[in-house]
Amino acid sequence: MDIEQFSMNIILHAGSAKNYLHEALQDARNTAFDQVDSKIKQASEELLEAHKLQTTFIQEDAKDSLGNLPVLLVHAQDHLMTVMSEKSLVEEMVEIYRNQHVLNEKVNRLLGEK
Repeated sequence: MDIEQFSMNIILHAGSAKNYLHEALQDARNTAFDQVDSKIKQASEELLEAHKLQTTFIQEDAKDSLGNLPVLLVHAQDHLMTVMSEKSLVEEMVEIYRNQHVLNEKVNRLLGEK
């Protein structure tokens, strides 16, 4: 097993997920909610791929006891866990933006009716 290549693939998928999440948050800020859900879905798919790689590695390590692990793998694991945590926060922030947008529309309608 090429642990360095394996680690880079985890970082790649986690990094792509992070990018989609930040794009979704920017879209929410700009009230482009039609794009937000698809970007969060893409982020989830990237995280799933990274998690599958992580699971494969854990299974290989359990079978073969791979021994000393390189710093790059530790970094990949850390990166993945951080992005998974960010996903939860971004989803919460998107909901805040959605709710604020709905409230702004209601206020604008009420002010426009007077």
